[in-house]
Amino acid sequence: MSVQAEIGSVDGDFSIQATFDAPAGTCTAIVGPNGAGKTTLVHALAGLIPVRQGRVLLAGQVVDDPAQGIRVPPDRRPIALHSQHNLLFPHLSVVDNVAFGIRCAGLATRPARRQAEAWLHKVGLADLAHLRPAQLSGGQAQRVGLARAAACQAQVLLLDESLASLDAKTRTDMRHLLADISATRVLITHDPVEARIMADQLLVMEQGRIVQAGAPEEVAADPQTPWIAGLLDINLLAGHATGTRVALDCGLALITATPMTGPVLVTFSPAAITLSATQPHTSARNTWEAQVAHVQPEGGRVRVLLGAPAPCHAWVTSQAANELGLSAGSKCWAALKATELTVREA
Repeated sequence: MSVQAEIGSVDGDFSIQATFDAPAGTCTAIVGPNGAGKTTLVHALAGLIPVRQGRVLLAGQVVDDPAQGIRVPPDRRPIALHSQHNLLFPHLSVVDNVAFGIRCAGLATRPARRQAEAWLHKVGLADLAHLRPAQLSGGQAQRVGLARAAACQAQVLLLDESLASLDAKTRTDMRHLLADISATRVLITHDPVEARIMADQLLVMEQGRIVQAGAPEEVAADPQTPWIAGLLDINLLAGHATGTRVALDCGLALITATPMTGPVLVTFSPAAITLSATQPHTSARNTWEAQVAHVQPEGGRVRVLLGAPAPCHAWVTSQAANELGLSAGSKCWAALKATELTVREA
């Protein structure tokens, strides 16, 4: 079932403007900073927040259009919503929580429980079917809530940070499970891995508006704002180009392989930066002495945040970070090849 939205405003104090089309069976990831309006948008799709201007269509059928006086209530929309808060019924067992939505769809108690048990097996919680929600960990409760939403077999599945409380392995398992669901999925996430590997389409929201949309690889190749670049682990710097020379707003000048004129945005991967203790003598057209702002170990590698003169970050191995003596306040040399830079009009 496709989802189409042309929302100009919604009820409440927070205003959003969003236009997008999610084809049937696809996964659309919505990303953005806290307070961007992501949850408001999803709640508008579910019918929990009335649309004041615009319209929402499911499989071509209008479910919200205030101009025509159309508003289909949430319980009559073929949608299942799961949020990070889970909202499990405390007086019901785990299996009865999962069976609840199935029974609401009209299935008798016994077959509903059998389906619920099957879904608990899929999320790895079959042995906890008899417990109450208060006896579960946060991650277990999140998987129960996810199973309850998926078990409804709704044609549209809205997921509001549904994997946020899970450990790395379980999160990977749940990603695979969600990928096998035939419903159209709309996923809110702050995880760049989820955004890049799960989504067919990426919607970026900032200050209540969709500021960029496209396939994850398209958005990663051309991030429109610093927030998007940071999420997708891309460096983005603004400047003014004269031919292949870009005078960055931060004061540094870079040589690129693409001649342009006027205001530009320059992007490059953190892996493209080479760090050294002394001034390098390489084929790289761009070298500068940088001050280290922060060193952040992440797994088997280290993210090095560089401050003046060009705020950006680089990835190095733990061994390299130790050998270079990198720490907050220390200095190092950075090298960057012109061919590693992508330049576009600002």
